[in-house]
Amino acid sequence: MSRAAVLIVEDDKIMRQSLADALEDEGYQVVAVAGGGEGAVALEQGEFGLVITDVRLPDVSGLAILKKARQIDPAIQVIVITGYGSIEDAVAAMRAGAFDYVTKPFDLEAMLLTVARAVEHHRLTQENIRLRRQVSTYFDTSAIIGDSPPMRRLYALLERVCRTDSTVLLLGESGTGKELVASTIHYQSDRRQGPFVAVNCAALPEGLIESELFGHEKGAFTGANARRAGRFELAHQGTIFLDEIGDVPLPTQVKLLRVLEERAFERVGGGETLEVDVRVVAATNKDLQAEVQAGRFREDLFYRLNVIPIELPPLRERAEDIPLLVDHFTARFNDRFGRRVRFSSGAVAALCRYGFPGNVRELINLVERAVALADGDTVELADLPPHVRGAKERVPLRPLAAVTAEAEQRHIQRILAFTGGNRTQAAKLLGISRKTLWEKMRLHGLEDQGRAETHRTT
Repeated sequence: MSRAAVLIVEDDKIMRQSLADALEDEGYQVVAVAGGGEGAVALEQGEFGLVITDVRLPDVSGLAILKKARQIDPAIQVIVITGYGSIEDAVAAMRAGAFDYVTKPFDLEAMLLTVARAVEHHRLTQENIRLRRQVSTYFDTSAIIGDSPPMRRLYALLERVCRTDSTVLLLGESGTGKELVASTIHYQSDRRQGPFVAVNCAALPEGLIESELFGHEKGAFTGANARRAGRFELAHQGTIFLDEIGDVPLPTQVKLLRVLEERAFERVGGGETLEVDVRVVAATNKDLQAEVQAGRFREDLFYRLNVIPIELPPLRERAEDIPLLVDHFTARFNDRFGRRVRFSSGAVAALCRYGFPGNVRELINLVERAVALADGDTVELADLPPHVRGAKERVPLRPLAAVTAEAEQRHIQRILAFTGGNRTQAAKLLGISRKTLWEKMRLHGLEDQGRAETHRTT
């Protein structure tokens, strides 16, 4: 496995060579030089993830090396070696951005652990930089496309959810965009500067899922040749997205429950308890309550995850959004393939009639195929797959509960408008208690549409 390149700047020949040999034995690529001037040149000519430098060098100081490294690449980590008793040097180095410092004489095994942590931190920093570049152009609220009533309700709910730090459970069929919603929750929250770590729990082998989530120590099992941080550790001060949470094995569910309750865990094969600050967003297309009844999912874990449940509507329940989605994805694939394709009105009408069992994911694949294979600049009805163009006009198959909820929301809004926002009068007209009205207003996101009244007692 490729390891990060390490630059050693140390004027003591024996220490320099001993440390270089030990790091090379661990699989690192090492460049070792004797002075600060050579170190500065090496930094300009090479790509390093870590610099280990003595703070006292015969020419250029170790602090100067530290500053130069951070100027070249803010992701480079620097470990500073100081003489015993040189606390001032260590403090100055940490203030200048050093990852850590060690004092001479140092224990080689302890140094190797510090190096491993620094290299992992470098990898994570690089990943965060890459993700933030993506965020600026992709993960914002405009990435979720739709103007149908179900989507407007989703937007209103997400606006409130993003202001909290509570655990979220995304529910809905496969292909409805759960990871996109999870990303939006993270990047519109106060944790946006932290990492967003996505885990597909269904794709992880049962024997490795604990190692992936919680990390492992060197030698914890066959093939564990080095300590590895798990996904929870990498998500510290950010958000972890646990997709397909319903597929997590029961033994691992116990550990997940502890993380949710205590924000603490141990790596596989380790005894050190690690504390993490993460927000958990989970998702599933399964009925978790049915899984609980069947004994395949822990009831206590379900309630810890189900703090804020969000149901994502299937595409067939928001068919009016399909033209917007087609335009959006057509533009994306036109840019990718260097084309100027559009869908005819007949083709779009056929797509609106089709039920899309695979939801938005199926629509994306269909649009990509049509743009890539179109003979001309227009995708006609005949260019669509037979099962799509032959779809018959559908009666909207929306659950009665959803239709009822919409009607209830509109009626409450009308009554509140009629009473000028007076909740007491509105409750009387609706024939319900003021408490019940308040609960329904919260359910429909109408908290701001009423005004509280002052009650006086005599």
